[in-house]
Amino acid sequence: MEQRENFGSRLGFLLVSAGCAIGIGNVWRFPFITGQYGGAAFVLLYLFFLVILGWPVMTMEFAVGRGSGKSASRGLEILSSGDGKKKWGWFKWFCIAGNYLLMMYYTTVAGWMLSYVVKMAGGTFAGMETGGAGQVFSDSLASPSQQIIWMLVVTAIGFLVCARGLQNGVEKITKPMMLVLFALMVVLAVRSVTLEGAADGLAFYLIPNFKRAMEQGIWDVIFAAMGQAFFTLSLGIGSIAIFGSYIGKERTLPGESRTVIILDTFVAIMAGLIIFPSCFAYGVTPDAGPQLIFITLPEVFARMAGGRIWGTIFFIFMCFASLSTVIAVFENIIAMIMDALNWSRGKSVAVNAVVLTLLSIPCPLGYNLLSNIQPLGAGSTILDFEDFIVSNNLLPIGSLVFVLFCSARFGWGFDGFLKEANTGEGAKFGSGLQVYFRWVLPVIILVILVGGYINFFR
Repeated sequence: MEQRENFGSRLGFLLVSAGCAIGIGNVWRFPFITGQYGGAAFVLLYLFFLVILGWPVMTMEFAVGRGSGKSASRGLEILSSGDGKKKWGWFKWFCIAGNYLLMMYYTTVAGWMLSYVVKMAGGTFAGMETGGAGQVFSDSLASPSQQIIWMLVVTAIGFLVCARGLQNGVEKITKPMMLVLFALMVVLAVRSVTLEGAADGLAFYLIPNFKRAMEQGIWDVIFAAMGQAFFTLSLGIGSIAIFGSYIGKERTLPGESRTVIILDTFVAIMAGLIIFPSCFAYGVTPDAGPQLIFITLPEVFARMAGGRIWGTIFFIFMCFASLSTVIAVFENIIAMIMDALNWSRGKSVAVNAVVLTLLSIPCPLGYNLLSNIQPLGAGSTILDFEDFIVSNNLLPIGSLVFVLFCSARFGWGFDGFLKEANTGEGAKFGSGLQVYFRWVLPVIILVILVGGYINFFR
């Protein structure tokens, strides 16, 4: 058994953890769902739910990792006592399956981002007529070779980085990548807000209009904000817990998770500052939905002075956001298998690279050779099905397990969790939160789980 690795610096831990949380949920889903649900009023509700929901659950995942010194595949067994070890042992397979399923479609979407860097830099969208970007995206999806090649490139990058180890691979690559990502966002945001006509986009995004939210249906807006705050951090499948196992006890976990959430939120907010002023400046509707990134924005860049350069920078930023998640979750998969089966890093990387590559193939083919497979009804794809399993089922159920484990007597218990979480310097959770953690948080998560089903099938 190899000795447990550690991060080389606190900055490395924060940026890699943030990289895991920051992904397409921030830079793709957040802008279009904000546009659909009325702008600034939705953003305020989203921030509120991040504090009351995302913060405690992320802290719990970190605590399980640091308290056990292992990934989620062993953490709950180690921290529970007596017969509890048997009762919680099943959860490791839940977490392993969740991380595999997430990457089975995430690598495809990350491949789209990477391919658009090449397309934008190569001038594919230069001088394009309205509707042309939609045809480019459709042609890309219809090509099995394009879809498979970009998925394989992303998978290879992720495992090659992780094969170098935590410090020499994951931390060494992710730290500069995240810092460049932040810098690119600032540059793009400055460019966007200085466009002629950007003021209307800023008003839509930053000035709350609750009348507009009421028109969308206030409960729909509240539920959407609750769901986005929950899903943006990818909590519930142990992908964050692993990084808690790589750190010392110098800093409290509520303080560290708060910093990670601030970084995650910064990226989401900045993505909106980039997208909404640009859309309004060029007369594009901000509620374009999922096609906003791959169809609407390329046409905006095509009409913008220097758009080829700005578009390339934008998709490099999108690519970094998605690759940071791929690398972080790959590291979690590798570590969970190492912990569960006592494998070396080299063996875990080699086996998982083959297994995950094979498992990821159906998703990109779901748009062409396997398009006849529509598991959620007419028009649905394999990606839709895999995302439904993860987002609507595994994330809320897994988060509920973490909350119950850390707050109930039949798990680790609130006292054990609180002692671990509050060890070190920094922000601390008070003992008075026990009732909220034990009774209120589970209810909120159950509302998200049930409401997600109702909304999805409606």
